[in-house]
Amino acid sequence: MRRWKKEIKDNAVIIDLLNTCHVGRLGTNGKDGYPMVKPLNFAYHDGKIYFHTAKEGEKIEDIKRDNRVCFEVDMPIAYLKAKKQPCEAEYFFRSVIIKGRAYIIEDREEKLFGLKCLMEKYQPEGGYGDYLEEKLRITGIVRMDIEEMVGKEDLGKEKQREVVLKALEDKVQLPIVLEHE
Repeated sequence: MRRWKKEIKDNAVIIDLLNTCHVGRLGTNGKDGYPMVKPLNFAYHDGKIYFHTAKEGEKIEDIKRDNRVCFEVDMPIAYLKAKKQPCEAEYFFRSVIIKGRAYIIEDREEKLFGLKCLMEKYQPEGGYGDYLEEKLRITGIVRMDIEEMVGKEDLGKEKQREVVLKALEDKVQLPIVLEHE
């Protein structure tokens, strides 16, 4: 990381970000040699990312051809409005970039585990019943084994940082808008 002062050193903050963000972006190596990025719902569990997908399509073909992937999540936290000139404007954020390998899961129990992780994240109160066998047969589950994970943040300086940290602590709707004093 070029700007090492922005690296998130606390792994708990990174994991919280993965558990909080609802959409991540999966990067694969496309068949034409160009990178391909797809937004998707995901769940993090014990050093792995799980997501569901169709059993056919560009994403699956890319993974079958080359299982090296990257994954990104970000949380826009606050926008600091410019007052006198455009370069005063700033955006405060947290993000995570992950490199690893993706595996298409065929084992029924691991597929169920991946789906359970997803449902616990997106519907933690439960109440969604059992998985139907016909749905399990047509649903693809991919597990990404994390090889490298780096978090980055810019939470502002002094007064702005205090406001941003308070917004995160109070779990207010993000992003917030800040004004120069």
